[in-house]
Order: sequence, then C-alpha cells, then structure tokens
Amino acid sequence: METTESLLLIALLIGLSALFSMAELSVAASRRLRLRQLLDQGDRRAQAVMNVQDEPGDYFTVIQIGQNTVAILAGLVGEGAFSPAMGSLLNLLGVDPLASERWGWVLSFLLVTSLFILVADLLPKRLGMAAPERVAVNVVMPMQYFATVFKPVVWFFKRLTDLLSHLLGLPERRDDKVTPDDILAMAQAGAEAGVLAGAEHQVIENVIELDTRLVTTSMTGRERIVHFLLDDSEVLIRARIAQYPHSTYLVCDGGIDQVLGYVDSKHLLNRVLNAQPISLKAEGLINKVLIVPDRLTLSEMLSQFRHAHEDFAVIVNEYSLVVGIITINDVMNTVMGELVAPLDEEQIVRRDENSWLIDGTTAIPDVMRALDLWALPHQEEYDTLAGFLMVMLRRIPRKTDAVEWSGFRFEVMDVDNFKIDQVLVSRIDPAASPQSQPVA
Repeated sequence: METTESLLLIALLIGLSALFSMAELSVAASRRLRLRQLLDQGDRRAQAVMNVQDEPGDYFTVIQIGQNTVAILAGLVGEGAFSPAMGSLLNLLGVDPLASERWGWVLSFLLVTSLFILVADLLPKRLGMAAPERVAVNVVMPMQYFATVFKPVVWFFKRLTDLLSHLLGLPERRDDKVTPDDILAMAQAGAEAGVLAGAEHQVIENVIELDTRLVTTSMTGRERIVHFLLDDSEVLIRARIAQYPHSTYLVCDGGIDQVLGYVDSKHLLNRVLNAQPISLKAEGLINKVLIVPDRLTLSEMLSQFRHAHEDFAVIVNEYSLVVGIITINDVMNTVMGELVAPLDEEQIVRRDENSWLIDGTTAIPDVMRALDLWALPHQEEYDTLAGFLMVMLRRIPRKTDAVEWSGFRFEVMDVDNFKIDQVLVSRIDPAASPQSQPVA
C-alpha cells in the first residue's frame, strides 16, 4: 500500500474512532429532561436518543465492535505507513540501519497511538461531555445505520453480553428515577454556579424535607397555645383576645388535654357587632377540630389539611396529650424560611464567624444546615436542639451545661421551667474528636 493511501486510511480510521467515542459518551451523559425539551422543540432525533437509553444493548455493542475493529486496523496500517519514513529519518541522523529499522517501528507505533489517544479519544470525549445532548442527536442516526449493517454480528455479541449480565445479576436497563438527593445535588450545584439565589436554594431544600420533617418541628408548642375553657367569662375572653390576637382559638373543657374544638375570632367579632353576649356555649360557635398524631411528617400534614378542608390542627402524642397546634401557615413558613420570617422570630442568629445563638425548639435539620453538619448522634431519637441536648446529657439540662461534638460546643444559656430557651453554639478545634463530651 502506498504511503499516501496509508495516511488517508489512518485519517479515516481516526475519524471513525472519534465518532464512536463521541457516540458512546454523549448518549450515556445526556440528560432525559434536556432531551425531552429538544423533542418538544421539534427535534425527533432526541426521541431516538431516549430510545437508545432505554434499550442500549445494540447501540453500545456496535460501538465496541467498531472501536476494536478500528484499533486493530490502525495498528496494521500505522506500522506500514510510518515505519519506513521513521527508519529513513533515523538513517539520515546517522543511526545504524538495523537499529533504525527497529526504532522506526517503535516511533511509528508511538506516533499512531498518540494520534488515536489525542484525536480519536480525548478530544471527542471532552466534546461529548461538554455538550452531550447536542452531540448525541447528531451521532445517533449514523450509529443506528452501523447497527443495521452489522446486525448479525451485533445480535451475536449482544446475546452473549445479556447472558453474562444475567449470570452476574447486572441490571439490563439504567435507572433514570430522580431521587430527592438528586434534586438537592442539582440545587446545590445551581447555587454554587450562581444560577439560584441562596433563598431560592433554601426553599428547594425545605420542600424536599417536607417528607422527613415531623409536624413537631413546625408546631406551636403546648406551653404557647392560647386557649379558652368552656366556662370562661366574656370579660376573660375579651381580655385574652386583646392580649393575644389570633384568628383561631382552641376551646377545652377543664384543661388543655380535653379539647372540644376551636372558635374562629371572626365569629366572636360578629357576635360583638350584633350586640350579642360572647358565650362559648352558644350553639354552632365551636367548630370540630382536626386532631393528628405527633409522628406525622409535614407532607402528610398537608394531605390531612387538604382532605379535611381545614387549615388548623391539634397535635397529640401516643398518650392523647396535646403537644401543640399547627396551621397551614406554619407549614408554608417552614418552606419559605427567611423569605417570610420576621427578623425578631429568627431561631438561629449568627453572632460571628464561629458562634450562633439558637432557640432550643429549632428543628434539627435547620441546626445541621446552619452548622454545615452531615449528621448528629442518635438523630432518630429527637426532633429539636433541646432534644439533642437531653439525649446527649441523659437528663434535663441546666444552665451552663454543654456538649461538645464534631468541633462544636453546645452550651445551654437559658432554661425556663425545664424548657431550654437559648443555646450558644461555638466552633472549637476543628480537629477535635467527633465523639460527644458532656461538660458539667
């Protein structure tokens, strides 16, 4: 074969190898969401790429056959194309003829190999990774043509591959399910790239957490519930409304754990405007209240609100004792976070670069996010920062009690009637052992 013909053949083989490399990586890296967008825009080739992703056997089989065939031909042609030229060059440099022939073959091999690595492998794969969907829709049709031409060979190797995959227990199709972790990872990447603002990133994380956060992390605690007793006088009801203006009030009989229902403040106002006495025993004034267990997630709570056509619920524990109340606004505030929370209601206040003042009722996911922690010990046993301290200390914390964990010191600053109000979290030695150390 003439040198010119050999060089042209090598160029053709390099082009084919580059095509196979781009076809392999671009289809594997193509995102289904982006392909669907291309399909909606009228590019039917996107559907062919998605079909390949669903049934990749024939496609990748023909690519592997092509790549290996090209590699073998390149070795045969390359040695004959460049060895004489390299030998002659070495002769001109004064190298012994026998040595120049041997080293000419080595240099020819290195040159052909380098060309294939650079032009037929690295550059095409980089292009396939940089714009996978664009490349995939352009190469999928040529690859399907090759699959048709070499169909008998493809069928044979595909069946052998299917047999080996079955014996090894490997899946036949890739799993394209998008998990919450995938969404969080994409949101994090978007925030780091500047595509998402910090508040928008936070909202996405909060929405995903609705399936894991319990209602107790967003409720109004038992000690803060403003409620009426059935026998309360009109003077007492008026005074309590003036002191604690709310849209809804719980009504109980004898104690907060004996819930009768709730009364809407607009109905009380209507009685005042009509010069009627305010009596909780008036017929039709008390509404039936939605009662839910304290182990519901916020996502389940939203479903309960939707099915019951209510926006207010009482949360009880396994002993039927009231632990708090929750409204649909509480759930929405959890989702929106700092976008709607007034500054005076912030539960986490960053004092400086290495310290935070945190409310004891703050939900653990919020604490972990603020401190950039991946996990806390015995995390399934508590929902709030106060619960974390109780579990770690194995008793009711007192003022100045502290726990050290993973480079942070959690110190109780204020306790009110056994309730932890404020906790000072300080960053200590980052190299400290990640074992809890209760400090008296």
